[in-house]
Amino acid sequence: MNVLRRTLLACALAAPVAFGVALAAESGDGAGFLWADAPWRFEFPRDHASHPAFRTEWWYYTGHLASNARHFGYQLTLFRVGLDRGRRAGESAWAPHTMMFAHLALTDEASQRFTFAERTSRVALDLAGADSTRERVWIGDWSAWLDADGTTQRLHARDAFALDLALRPAKPPAIHGRDGVSRKGPGLGHTSHYYSLTRLNTSGTLVVGDDTLDVRGLSWMDHEFGSGALAPNQRGWDWFSIQLDDGRELMLYVLRLADGGVEPLSSGTLVERDGRTRPLALRDFSVRALSSWTSPASGGRYPSGWRVAAPALGLDLTLEPTVRDQELRTGAGHGIVYWEGSVRVRDAARGGRPVGRGYVELTGYAGPLPGL
Repeated sequence: MNVLRRTLLACALAAPVAFGVALAAESGDGAGFLWADAPWRFEFPRDHASHPAFRTEWWYYTGHLASNARHFGYQLTLFRVGLDRGRRAGESAWAPHTMMFAHLALTDEASQRFTFAERTSRVALDLAGADSTRERVWIGDWSAWLDADGTTQRLHARDAFALDLALRPAKPPAIHGRDGVSRKGPGLGHTSHYYSLTRLNTSGTLVVGDDTLDVRGLSWMDHEFGSGALAPNQRGWDWFSIQLDDGRELMLYVLRLADGGVEPLSSGTLVERDGRTRPLALRDFSVRALSSWTSPASGGRYPSGWRVAAPALGLDLTLEPTVRDQELRTGAGHGIVYWEGSVRVRDAARGGRPVGRGYVELTGYAGPLPGL
């Protein structure tokens, strides 16, 4: 639910400019970056590219891949964080006006193994960057870009494993929120501009150990940009992306409050088979944890398994992690710990038969998020 990832980025900053709700100018955050409160008219492929007028931005890819009987989940996330817009005009190529971060993860269902890696770089000397004229985002040889056909997304990354993937959208972008504004809290700045490519037919290669595998599957891409932060009383979130076998997709986010309650502006979007979107308010759905899992590494206690119901949509689902331990423990100057993992989706009302796949993101369970 990627506003939340804005906090992740905020905490990642080891920079002279603090990230958060600053003393606001009329239309921006006081440091030259725009709020995402004004209506936004999305245009594509333009809006696949970077938006440097906003402080934070991310391109978030998750998906499920198969090679014969082997099944995998993957995540590649590239974050851009603006530090000081004024320094862009400086003479030095090393002027720290923007930082880039990236997370890469692979879930191997057969071996029950979860592998993750991270990278951090300033935007300098072409070591990393995010193009504002076309979609091209990179840190070293980790990259995401839009192919010459204007629709196909391509991913490349190499670490403990490697992936080279082509992602072809089966539906147009799904715009979240109202008038191009996705709101996560009351007041100025608790907003973003947010869209998803919810059904990307995926093919390519995956290198795991000594094996080079031809893989096919289904991916999901989120792209979000803004300049605000979570509200002071928000302590974490549960975010769900669900791809149903009947051709629909469901995005939900539940923002958790410090007092144990839920942010009333938590919401979601249903994407119909033909690509039309239906906004969902908190009253339209429910999420209930079915069990829990405690990380032996961080001590964080996470929900593990969920009942997701949306009666008006005819949905009563259970979500089960494909691997219990899908916790990322990042440490490049920020120490953010969160759970992001692949899940199986079953029909709770019809005997638990498989009806789809999904990804879940959980934050704030392994201690408070820095910077909140």
